Amino acid sequence: MAELATIARPYAEALYQVAQKHDLQAWAQKLDVLAVVSQDADLSQFADSPKSTPEQVLAVLTAAAKQELTPELLNFLQTVIANGRLGALPEVVAQFHALANAAAGVADAQIFSAYPIEPAQLADVVATLEKRFGRKLLPQVTLEPTLIGGIRVVVGDEVLDTSVKHRLERMKVALTA
Repeated sequence: MAELATIARPYAEALYQVAQKHDLQAWAQKLDVLAVVSQDADLSQFADSPKSTPEQVLAVLTAAAKQELTPELLNFLQTVIANGRLGALPEVVAQFHALANAAAGVADAQIFSAYPIEPAQLADVVATLEKRFGRKLLPQVTLEPTLIGGIRVVVGDEVLDTSVKHRLERMKVALTA
């Protein structure tokens, strides 16, 4: 959804600039919790209600997050809620992480595997992928049995698919062409 990304970008950039002056890791963790809480359907309905004030929405959000928030984060949340952008908070947090990763020279790697990957195997796979993609990767493994075998790796907008399912699909196209 390009519109949501466009809305989230200025918030993420401003948030990142302020977070750089503090503990970036602690801010990232708090933002992750806030993003998860903001996706709650009941909270969204409450925030969209004309009867609820931005102060009430902020109070409910911070109470549900159960986090000690800095004045800067509270100010940020007040701005997001006052502008009716609570639904964009997960995208803001995702772009915040992307900015932090880019500054650190790392990238998130989503690894889809048909079978569980042992830690030793994962280290080997990540080392190979880091050479392939030319940057340090933070892996996140997701099981996807439909791949049959092999892995599919997504790093940003790059995809490396070595799965059996992908190979079978390529063979099917070649045979039917």
